[in-house]
Amino acid sequence: MPTSTPARAPLARATTPRDARATSATRPRAPAARCRRGETTRARSVVEPPGESSSAAASPGEGKAKKKVSMVSLGCPKNTVDGEVMLGDLFVNGFDVTDDHEDADAIIINSCGFVEDAKNESVEAILEASQLSGGSKKIIVTGCLAQRYANDLANELPEADVIVGFENYGNLPSTVGGLLGVEAKPGLLMPEQARVQVGGASPPFRAETQRLRITPRHTAYLRVAEGCDHKCTFCAIPSFRGRFRSKQWDSIIDEAKALADSGVKELNLIAEDTNQWGIDLRASDGRGLAELLYALAEVDGIEWMRILYAYPSYFSDELIQAIADVPQVCKYIDIPLQHITNLSLLRMNRPPRQHTEDLLYKLRDRIPGLALRTTFISGFPGETEEEHEELMKFCRDFKFERLGAFAYSEEDGTPAAEYPDQVPEDVRALRRDQLVSQQQEISEDFAMSRVGKELDVLIDNWDEDMQAFIGRTTLEAPDIDPVVFVTEDKAKGLAPIEPGQMRKCSIIGSSLFDLEAQPVV
Repeated sequence: MPTSTPARAPLARATTPRDARATSATRPRAPAARCRRGETTRARSVVEPPGESSSAAASPGEGKAKKKVSMVSLGCPKNTVDGEVMLGDLFVNGFDVTDDHEDADAIIINSCGFVEDAKNESVEAILEASQLSGGSKKIIVTGCLAQRYANDLANELPEADVIVGFENYGNLPSTVGGLLGVEAKPGLLMPEQARVQVGGASPPFRAETQRLRITPRHTAYLRVAEGCDHKCTFCAIPSFRGRFRSKQWDSIIDEAKALADSGVKELNLIAEDTNQWGIDLRASDGRGLAELLYALAEVDGIEWMRILYAYPSYFSDELIQAIADVPQVCKYIDIPLQHITNLSLLRMNRPPRQHTEDLLYKLRDRIPGLALRTTFISGFPGETEEEHEELMKFCRDFKFERLGAFAYSEEDGTPAAEYPDQVPEDVRALRRDQLVSQQQEISEDFAMSRVGKELDVLIDNWDEDMQAFIGRTTLEAPDIDPVVFVTEDKAKGLAPIEPGQMRKCSIIGSSLFDLEAQPVV
């Protein structure tokens, strides 16, 4: 596998935020916990799973204690959804899903293979999981690293018992049952099985309604499409996530209703290129993301919808109008732009600067109160100091509300990795840090501009260190953006604050990029 074996680190127990490999102008903080040992909050199911007495959840090995499975889920929200569906499959097939890796019989490492740091983090998690309980636990590797480097993993990491790719996720209960020597359900025992079970990169969608969620009860990711047809020269994702394909309309609506029925108030729409949804269905359907937003707004219980992973194309006038008009749609758009100079964009095979600038100003003009989030790549091959300064000036002038930056990472099999004019790694890191440092002042000013306003805040959890509840407004996405620290004024006699509540709050101050608030209702 084209990555060095890293020094061993403590076993990862959290889902890595989507931009964990990007440095953002936000205060460093731990990511929201996912399947973390010792947490009192356990995974929740979108559709209530059958009880223990149900034949559908029969214990592996009738009359014996259930075999226990845990998961280390790394990478982006799409990987999170994959992990939640896998856990749901395992649960309804008779396994006990635990958040205590020490107590598990098998540990699934749902890996990320996006950039070098993510690959190393995934390898670390495999190695550390294999050492628990003297190496007695079965290790199953799933995710993008498994899909992309299956044979390399099999050859270089004997700690991995089975490597499973996207096409074989539906067989995971029988695979785990075979490893543990039990029948997940009658007839599912597979004692002899291939160690590498990968298959194609573009499998059809499976139902994603019955899943054990590892996000908080009130917020969830809703996948509307998968894969990518773009040919950005720095990106390997199309090679292992497959071609672009939209999820069918009815499947999306059914999943949104199931999520709402389970208590979800916030839907974060995800794909590789979320705003491209429906392009491939036009001949048979004719509807696009604009129509989908209007339909999702009719789902009872959904109060917020957020668009993540937009591409700087496919923003029709109808889509822009829907974002502006639908009350449930957060006035927040995530559009990774990667760069702004024409030469860099040309080398990246991305839309040109004028197209991008026209779009950005159009979005700001037509969507009042819009917050734009983007990410840039620093030190892309051929980037000169003048191009870097041009990017810095553009960001100073435009003032994105949210911004993160990557230091460029060569990815196997991509054209950019073979470009002759590679920028030294220390220069890449320096330019990234300069961009983020500049953004910090912009982000602080944006936070201060919101002091004195009354805003709806969705309460996520309690922060013991800060002695405050953590929440977000419509302009903060989960895990990757600043937060709102909410404290109670008991003299007001208001209802106690609880996670999952939507509370009207007065913004009373800011702390760097974060806000400080108190409920008024």
